[in-house]
Amino acid sequence: MTFLTYMRPDRFTIALLATAATASILPASGAAAPVLKVIISCSIALLFFLQGARLSREAIVKGAIHWRLHLAVFAATFILFPVLGLLLSVSLESVLAPGIALGVLYLCLLPSTIQSSITFTSLAQGNVAAAVCSASASNMLGVFLTPLLMSSVMNTEGAISLSSIGSVVGQILVPFIAGHLARPWIRTWVEQRRRLTVTVDRGAILFVVYYAFGEAMTNGLWYQLRPRDLIVLVILSCVLLALVVVIMTAASRLFGFSRQDEIAIVFCGSKKSLGSGVPIASILFPASMIGAVILPLMLFHQIQLIVCAVLARSYASRTVLINPVNE
Repeated sequence: MTFLTYMRPDRFTIALLATAATASILPASGAAAPVLKVIISCSIALLFFLQGARLSREAIVKGAIHWRLHLAVFAATFILFPVLGLLLSVSLESVLAPGIALGVLYLCLLPSTIQSSITFTSLAQGNVAAAVCSASASNMLGVFLTPLLMSSVMNTEGAISLSSIGSVVGQILVPFIAGHLARPWIRTWVEQRRRLTVTVDRGAILFVVYYAFGEAMTNGLWYQLRPRDLIVLVILSCVLLALVVVIMTAASRLFGFSRQDEIAIVFCGSKKSLGSGVPIASILFPASMIGAVILPLMLFHQIQLIVCAVLARSYASRTVLINPVNE
């Protein structure tokens, strides 16, 4: 498989771009806007209900014993990334269009992904059980920590209120817990309909993106956004991801983690969740800001998939060379 194959965006990324383009031309307006907001709230609640139902308690128990690994992932996700985000957002405020620098900071405060972290850890032949536990814990903690961190670093008029944090708990955490508590009764039904759950996940994100970019168009984001902003964001995303990967790889080796644990740390600690980031942004920020805030996340999402796919193949090939008997 060639590098150009990895560079090709997946179907969901194409759908995201198409949705953003459609919303920029035909934004929701008039009576349709409040109806869309209700649909978004319901779809987000359903998304996290199904995520809670899919989360295996056995996988959490199996991976929970690797506390040093989880601590390393937590440090990367909620300490290293935020520090880098603060430095970058301050230096870029005068360079990027309004709201984009805030989006860079928001990106850095988000939890790790679940599905792709586990998938890439598996492809690279790393510690999958620990990755399941670490990525799942990151997502659950992110529901609390992302709004709290965002609130603590914002001193401007757009500061996040306690009511916004309460909305996150009500629309995300409560459905998630309800879904997990209902798992004994609905687990089989949910597992037999994985395509349905994927559709709900992606559909909720597409609804938010459509609403956000429609509002961005109405509030003139695209007139303020310059081609230079996109170029800077792409370069910034590549540099940010490279820094975290290099730092976490070096730290894993310095602290004596095994190769399998290093793989889990690198993949769980270097990625940010589009699935959690977009819904949380829709609750935390005014509608007029959401488009600018999630734009860096959308770009980073695609770049992290490309880079991690290449990195996973590299790890896997080196593992085969180290352990040829396993072939």
